[in-house]
This record gives sequence, structure tokens and C-alpha cells, in this order.
Amino acid sequence: MTITILSDQGNVPVSAATADPGALWLTPADAERATGWTMKPEGLCRGAVCIPVPPADRDAFVREDAINIAGFWQHMDAPVVASDAGDVWAFGERADARAEALDSLEAPDFELPDAAGNLHRLSDYRGKKVLLATWASW
Repeated sequence: MTITILSDQGNVPVSAATADPGALWLTPADAERATGWTMKPEGLCRGAVCIPVPPADRDAFVREDAINIAGFWQHMDAPVVASDAGDVWAFGERADARAEALDSLEAPDFELPDAAGNLHRLSDYRGKKVLLATWASW
């Protein structure tokens, strides 16, 4: 069964995954591709941040060929939710990371097409004034 992982890395389909209640086991390569986190001897790492594997619960987080990425997410106090069927998992940012982003007053990057279909990213205009006009019919 293919599992779709939703994270800040986008929507990533993973076929070599095992989902148990409260656990999503991925190969180290799939974990890195889906979340941006890499398994290293010091723990699960992204950039300069590393989350050590709790020694007493090592089997709940790491197997010989797999990482319980949902377990690490919960260990980091970050939100994780799965569909009832277990085929879609969403991994969110920690509350303190979201608070820092809001405090920075920097809008998150996104991409939209113009009327001609050319894609524009907000980050292409960093340092420039940008007016975004939006509306909704609801």
C-alpha cells in the first residue's frame, strides 16, 4: 500500500512504509525524503537540530531498517495525524516554530500562477513591497 505523507516537504508518496496505530515506519531514505530529517548516530537530525533516540524506548523509535517517524514527531511535541485507513499521514510544525514564524512577520512562501499561467513564488519578491488581493465567495 502506498502511503502519502504531508509535511513541509510537500506531498510525498511512500511505498515502502508500514503503518501501525500511532506508528509510521519508514526507511531512513524515505524518512529524509518525506520530512527532511536524517537518521544519524546522534539521533534524528535536520540541519543543526538533532533529537536523540530515547535509550529506554529505542525499539519504539528505531529498527534495523526503519524509523518510526510518527513516534519522533510525537516525541518532539509536534502534531501528527493519520487518516482512518492509515494511507495519509500529516506532520505539522511544533508550536514554538510556528510562533517564531509569526513573530518574524515574514509570510510563508507559496506559489501561484498569473493569468498567463506563469508561476510566481512569494520568495521571488523578498525585499520588495507586495500587494496581495484575495477574495472568497463563502
